[in-house]
Amino acid sequence: MDTKHIELNNKIKQKNKDGFYNLESDIEAIKKYKISIVHPNYRNEVSQFKRISRLIDEGYYNPKLIKLYTETQIKELDDYAKSFNFKFKSYMSIKKFFEDYATKSNDRKEFLENYEDRVIVISMWLAQGNMKQAKELIEEILTGRYQPATPTFQDAGRYNFGEMVSCFLLEMDDNLNSIIYNLGTSMHLSKLGGGIAVNVTNIRSRGESLRGVKGVTAGVMPVLKLLEDSFAFANKMDQRNGAGAAYLSIFHWDILEFLDTKKINADEKHRLQLLALGVTIPNKFFELAKENEDIALFAPLTVRKAYGEHLSNMNIDEMYDTLKNDDRVEKQFVSARKLLLKISQTQMESGYPYIVYLDTANKYHPLKDIGKIKMSNLCTEIFQLQETSNITNYFKKDEIKRDINCNLGSLNIVNVMESKDIERTVSRATDSLTAVVELTDIKIAPGVRKANKEMRSIGLGALNLHGYLTKNKIFYESKEAQEFASVFFAAVNYYSIKRSSELAVEKNFKFRDFDKSEYAKGTYFDKYENEEFLPKLKKVKDLFDGIKLPTKEDWMKLKRKVKKNGMYHAYRLAIAPNQSTAYIASATPSIMPITSMIESRTYGNSTTYYPMPYLNKNNQLFYKSAYHMKQENIIDLVAKIQPHIDQGISTILFVDSDASTRDLAKLYLYGYKKELKSLYYTRTRNKKIEECEMCHA
Repeated sequence: MDTKHIELNNKIKQKNKDGFYNLESDIEAIKKYKISIVHPNYRNEVSQFKRISRLIDEGYYNPKLIKLYTETQIKELDDYAKSFNFKFKSYMSIKKFFEDYATKSNDRKEFLENYEDRVIVISMWLAQGNMKQAKELIEEILTGRYQPATPTFQDAGRYNFGEMVSCFLLEMDDNLNSIIYNLGTSMHLSKLGGGIAVNVTNIRSRGESLRGVKGVTAGVMPVLKLLEDSFAFANKMDQRNGAGAAYLSIFHWDILEFLDTKKINADEKHRLQLLALGVTIPNKFFELAKENEDIALFAPLTVRKAYGEHLSNMNIDEMYDTLKNDDRVEKQFVSARKLLLKISQTQMESGYPYIVYLDTANKYHPLKDIGKIKMSNLCTEIFQLQETSNITNYFKKDEIKRDINCNLGSLNIVNVMESKDIERTVSRATDSLTAVVELTDIKIAPGVRKANKEMRSIGLGALNLHGYLTKNKIFYESKEAQEFASVFFAAVNYYSIKRSSELAVEKNFKFRDFDKSEYAKGTYFDKYENEEFLPKLKKVKDLFDGIKLPTKEDWMKLKRKVKKNGMYHAYRLAIAPNQSTAYIASATPSIMPITSMIESRTYGNSTTYYPMPYLNKNNQLFYKSAYHMKQENIIDLVAKIQPHIDQGISTILFVDSDASTRDLAKLYLYGYKKELKSLYYTRTRNKKIEECEMCHA
């Protein structure tokens, strides 16, 4: 096997005569990969129409695809796609695409698609015969302005392979039927390629009663083990591993045992290796920690027996003292500060648990009078209302309520800004995500299906923020970066709402209970009536030169339009981690800072290097590693963006191995103070005595 392409890529780290990285070697690696890997193994056809027809006959593409377009139209789309002269910008990008995204023969020996082929099929499928929309999506993807998320990018137009939806959120009730139902649903969804998160807060704790017998229940631990085994077993044909998370309230009796499952020295019978963990934390906990008081951990079954309500449905801030003083409610007490430090210690060791600032999420929830946010997803950017289905008996009619699903896609900030037209890409991306909503009908998950039909939720995000800042020689931790991010995402929010309202008219559909939302009341628009999100700093003004940004007057006009016409989507914006698709787009992931100017990834027995986009000798200082940044500054930037995002933002913390648990706990408190909705993974780096990259590059 020819490995010259890997060797060329690995030469990046070798310095040129000027002492800088040998980035030209990465371009040579792309060429060599095409010659030695792609060209010999790519199945050529005489035309795009013949290619699609053959792959339908062989069972790779959905048969409906060919019925939506004529042969002439397919040739037109093919010619249009080729006119963009797409080129991969990094070795990682081309390698990632052909290994993980391109359709391959069942024996994995042939590539049945190149990049343009995949984009054409995605656009044809999502446009469902609409040539104008198909061309628009081809343009947005091939110009690099919009990047669909992995499930859509992999599966659109393919036959019997998986869903285009990125993530699903389920809630268990405290009975065996519900547990079995959710385990089965999780396995089906995992098989389709989605990430699944399950709220287990309603499950009775260890030692509670069962059928009147006290002290016999095993708590959430066995359920967690079943979930972990389910995700490991049900994967997407080995193309995408099953991935899941479990969320538990910090006031649940089993919270200590829950956290202990990630301890390095945990007993193997209790250790969770693959399942991600998340903790939902109301404000009351932080108040108790601040006052150095003990926290009461409640037995959920006794709460429900006393008040007829699940712990996850309660407002703990309001009910805490009542529950604590009620003798009917069983409880145990631990130090709030020690529990906070235990969370940080667990994160230092494992990266988990994720943290959801539950009250902040509900405080800024545009649908707060319709339902409550109870948890988040596998990557902590999805925040939607959730209800508990009443799964009583499979042979009777169950009371199915709304779970959560969300399909994702990302704006490439660099290319959107350079196009000078934010509205165009936001509108087209919204249309693309809307098509995924309308083409999704997952009957095996009735709660998900119900929510999709009634809420039409999408999650438009972004990538390449650090890349854009570096290209324009702006430091990530600067005031200019904060102002740029705030102005950009305010505009994205505006054009997203505008397009959603237009779609409500075009499709004659408003999401369920729109009239109860903050959009219908007009209160959602208060912040834009009170403050104008336009650039003030000269550097930032220059960046937005020639780009139409919404003024206060525009926002007030939009407010009136929305109240009159409604909105198609209950939820619109969510910024995911998007690491994998960032490689495809040759971008920096999400809105997070980079960790290294030359990132390394080990696949099998080889290492691939990924140079950050636009990197050169003159801008390298602006690619400061996240590990060298003050983490409060990262949180500050996220806090500038969050008010414009109706859902959430995956926010990663980057700490060195010598950081103390107290330091990490302070960051949790700082995130709470800055009104973030969540903190995602904590990445810990083994600290070595070495020069920083900016100094020795």
